[in-house]
Amino acid sequence: MTEYDVIVIGAGPGGYVCAIRAAQLGKKTAIVEKKWLGGVCLNVGCIPTKALLKNAEIAHILREGGKEFGFEVQSLKLDYSSAVKRSRLVADRLTKGVGFLMKKNKIDVHMGSALFSDANTISVTAEDGSTTELRGKDIVIATGASPMTIPGVEVDGERVVTYLEAIVQERLPKSVVIIGAGAIGLEFATIWKRYGVEVTLVEMLPRIAPLEDEEVSEELAKIFEKQGIRVLTSTKVISTEALKTKVNVTVSGPEGDQTLGADQALVAVGFKANTQGLGLDAIGVKLSGGGVIEIDDRMAANTPGVWAIGDVTGKLMLAHVAMAMGIVCAENIAGVETVALDYEMLPRGIFCQPQVASFGLTEAQAKERSNEVMVGRFPFRASGKALGLGDYDGWAKLVIDAKYGEILGAHLIGPEVTELLSELTLAQMMELTPAEIARNVHIHPTLSEVIMEAAHDAEGHVIHM
Repeated sequence: MTEYDVIVIGAGPGGYVCAIRAAQLGKKTAIVEKKWLGGVCLNVGCIPTKALLKNAEIAHILREGGKEFGFEVQSLKLDYSSAVKRSRLVADRLTKGVGFLMKKNKIDVHMGSALFSDANTISVTAEDGSTTELRGKDIVIATGASPMTIPGVEVDGERVVTYLEAIVQERLPKSVVIIGAGAIGLEFATIWKRYGVEVTLVEMLPRIAPLEDEEVSEELAKIFEKQGIRVLTSTKVISTEALKTKVNVTVSGPEGDQTLGADQALVAVGFKANTQGLGLDAIGVKLSGGGVIEIDDRMAANTPGVWAIGDVTGKLMLAHVAMAMGIVCAENIAGVETVALDYEMLPRGIFCQPQVASFGLTEAQAKERSNEVMVGRFPFRASGKALGLGDYDGWAKLVIDAKYGEILGAHLIGPEVTELLSELTLAQMMELTPAEIARNVHIHPTLSEVIMEAAHDAEGHVIHM
């Protein structure tokens, strides 16, 4: 049996970052991974998706942007399989990078499935059936989450798929029904539509991007429909029927019951925590609704010596949140100074077109909490940089406590807004006010000026509108 100070189960963004930070703090560390170094995010999630989105952007410009930008493409031929192959090369490069980081930080890597024997001991079963026992003073669970399905919908990997199949398939569907209008559904809608696929987006809740500010959802739905994406909200999927050449998706909504025929259906309705098969019952780890692991502010589970981070805790299922949790967890294990994360104020992003980025309270949530609220906003249509890019849908919106000037939240929709949000999350963390953001001189012309102008608007003296 090999003994460690820290064992991390799961080598996704949260797990490998936690392992690195623990090793930096002088802990003898091991990481156990069932399938991929880098986890879902690097291999079949956020990274290859962004590569596909870039290809889709170029495809869109070549197919439809010639008139605006002054060029003409005759006999255009788009090879979607090449886009997928490029995305795999990007993912493979980063996965190899994680392996390098493990070696650099002297972290032992054990490939296989982990099972708790007791709170400080796990057995790791490799693909060939061999087992290894590892003992750790502290064990961190970072096993992530898996796609959920819904009653009446059977995933077959061909006609009815999840993102796992969709992201690696090299064939482009002619038409697709996307079930679920969260981040994954919206991003695949963008990829496929920009390649000319007929896309129908079905969302059970009253609006797409349902966790975002209501105005963001309304704006995004309007833009999607202008792009030719059919949007069905308040619409429930009853069943799917996979046939030889197509799939039928039966739905019920404001338009009544109808059957949507398509080449393929993508199920993107959410995720469930990967807590089964770890032996958590035997060591008394407390799970809450949906099978997520309950943790405290330190990332500790109720069983001493057992910790959990990332999607498996159900806090906020985003890679950058898992990374932040991993760092805090390692620092708490080592007993060094750290922070407590405020999950409500952590950033969120959707990389559809236009992009969506947000943090904190929506305007409605702020008003529900009896805050005296003021709002500052500014449209990208008034941004010289956005106009020059030919990408000017959307706006920035700041939600402010009127009494103290505290930033309660921000909600952005438009070009590259995921790159703009960090100025606002930093401002909120450092307790800056809109007045101070407005006084910060921003380079002209840049998209970031929209943030400055929204802050000016909150202060009552917007300049360029």
